[in-house]
Amino acid sequence: MQLVWPSREYLPSYVSALERGWSPDNLRPEAAQEELAAIRADAAGFLDGLVDREAKGAPVALPDGTTVPRLPGYRRWMWDGEFCGSIGLRWQPGTNRLPDYCLGHIGYGIVPWKSGRGYATQALGSLLLDAANEGLTYVEITTSPDNFASQKVIRANGGVLVEEFNKRPELGGSPELRFRVEI
Repeated sequence: MQLVWPSREYLPSYVSALERGWSPDNLRPEAAQEELAAIRADAAGFLDGLVDREAKGAPVALPDGTTVPRLPGYRRWMWDGEFCGSIGLRWQPGTNRLPDYCLGHIGYGIVPWKSGRGYATQALGSLLLDAANEGLTYVEITTSPDNFASQKVIRANGGVLVEEFNKRPELGGSPELRFRVEI
């Protein structure tokens, strides 16, 4: 498995994953249909929007429908001959801190038919190098208390549990775990 930059070459396989029901946003399952619509409307624009180091894109919609300013960031795709999943990095320039509406620096998801192969662990390890290149000295990653697979991925990359908390109401209000990975 390797991390690739989203491009036309990989787009058909990404579209196939979306059409099979996978969503790149675990807080907003409807994101899959939104992305399919965006790809159909302007595939090149969609791909360009996945790499936004200057936060020029539109505000981000939260699960309750409110919007918040976009942070600099980008997504990479996991590839083993076909699309396997997505991993993204976001940050605030000049600091490790994130706004309170942003749960973590890194988010990832594996398509169900590729789970259990170690791809998320490998992708997170690779993305930590990118985070260091963006000036971060640590990243925070959150997951639900019952997502043992994600906790295993985070711990395998040096993650240490720093707190248990409830997400803000606009993010669903459910319990969450916050891990920190020193870079």
